[in-house]
Amino acid sequence: MTGGRRVRESSGGFFREPAVIDGVPNTARFAQEEIFRPVLTVVEFEGVEEGLRIANQTAFGLAASVWTADLVTGHRVARRLRAGTVWVNTFDATDVFAPFGGFGSSGSGRDKSLHALAEYTGLKTTWISTQPPAARHR
Repeated sequence: MTGGRRVRESSGGFFREPAVIDGVPNTARFAQEEIFRPVLTVVEFEGVEEGLRIANQTAFGLAASVWTADLVTGHRVARRLRAGTVWVNTFDATDVFAPFGGFGSSGSGRDKSLHALAEYTGLKTTWISTQPPAARHR
């Protein structure tokens, strides 16, 4: 629809302006994979159930955003989306105390918050007898 042109070529980088891509089938590669660029891919759907089915068909689930005038619907849809973070009527709100991470092939585990401690540590149980082996068998 708009955007996506290469910019700042003289820098030697591969910078692109924000892009909106419309009329995308959900089977398209850029509709199924995580694009870490300023890209909005528009996949049309009819109704909440079809929208949820399409959204949950990807192998990835890092984040999702729901835009609605009905907060009850927003909560209901957020609950059913397979994504580690769901924003309702906002985007990119975050806090160091809130866990961050995805479902499926979107990363591994959770980062930030106390929930991340388990990702960076390995729990181990060790049982120790204070008696030497010979004393235990008398």
